[in-house]
Amino acid sequence: MARVDIKSNVLQWALIRSGDSAALQQKFPKLADWLAGRASPSLKQIEDFARASRVPVGFLFLKEPPEEHLPIADLRTFEGRGVQTPTPDLLDTIYLCQRRQAWYQEYAEETGEEPRDFIGSTSLRAPPEKAAARIGSILGFAVADRKACPTWSDALRLFVEKAEAVGVLVMVSGVVGSNNTRKLDPQEFRGFALADKLAPLVFINGADTKAAQMFTLAHELAHLWLGESAVSNAGLAVSAMQSVEAWCNSVAAELLVPLVELRKQLVGDGQVLSKVNALARVFKVSTLVILRRLMDAGRINRQQFQTAYETEVARLVGLRRSGGGNFYLTQAARLSRRFARAVVTSTLEGQTLYRDAFQMLGIKKEQTFRALGERLEVVG
Repeated sequence: MARVDIKSNVLQWALIRSGDSAALQQKFPKLADWLAGRASPSLKQIEDFARASRVPVGFLFLKEPPEEHLPIADLRTFEGRGVQTPTPDLLDTIYLCQRRQAWYQEYAEETGEEPRDFIGSTSLRAPPEKAAARIGSILGFAVADRKACPTWSDALRLFVEKAEAVGVLVMVSGVVGSNNTRKLDPQEFRGFALADKLAPLVFINGADTKAAQMFTLAHELAHLWLGESAVSNAGLAVSAMQSVEAWCNSVAAELLVPLVELRKQLVGDGQVLSKVNALARVFKVSTLVILRRLMDAGRINRQQFQTAYETEVARLVGLRRSGGGNFYLTQAARLSRRFARAVVTSTLEGQTLYRDAFQMLGIKKEQTFRALGERLEVVG
């Protein structure tokens, strides 16, 4: 059996990159010998190792470990520090969304869709209040609409529908593609935006709470209005490391909880911190957003905000939802209904190969494709 020469430093890099070296060492008993140079793997073994470690097989034949960088701006912060090394899960999610975006760009050109004029229509010089008002006006997403929604899930679904109606592809998933074994970590990233006039795209980490996803969507829409592609760990701590992130946070907060509307809810001189949960239900946002807006409104000071914020973060850690639910509903949300409808339509019209459609949609069988088309009201 032919053996291949793989550099031990490249194998070591792949082990660290995988984030699960123990499982790989158990799966490949000869791995220690490969690392020490006492033995060499076969081509089949190295292909299996590449799949298991989630590393492109070509990387393993390099002389030195590659330097992987995010293909878009990295504006994430975690406890005041930049997150330096993206995981394979984040990288693969961005690459997948870029491929979907490229397909939709071509589809939009062929079908004569108009460019979305709001992409890049504002700048950091614009007051966040005015930018939020513009976004809200274009989306048609008022506080009254959210208040009428029974749950945060309903409000998020409405928010996504409003964004998709104006041409934004919104993809919400807690896993990489359709692989339920590859869970996304909200502490690594909460979302990202891929700006484009014909195929603007927002990805939301669906492993986060529904209320947190509301803020992430608003935050990433602010990035699109700036015309910028970036990955974010959107949060509402007192300050953001990046001026762009601070601006997007302010716009998102004003879009979801306008100070004018908040003050209407704060009639009287009662203890405002006791109203946090009730206010979160009215605006369908997280309690963390409400706390920040109470400080912005001058109803609590910075120290009160910081103390309450840290307490609430600790409480919310255990509330992130798990996956599951109806496959077709989940898949439509993961893909963006707008994108999925376009792929199914194009395939049925003979413009896209079934093979390519299955790959982009994350499905394997024509029966599943047909059922998804029926759920999307494309297949009769």
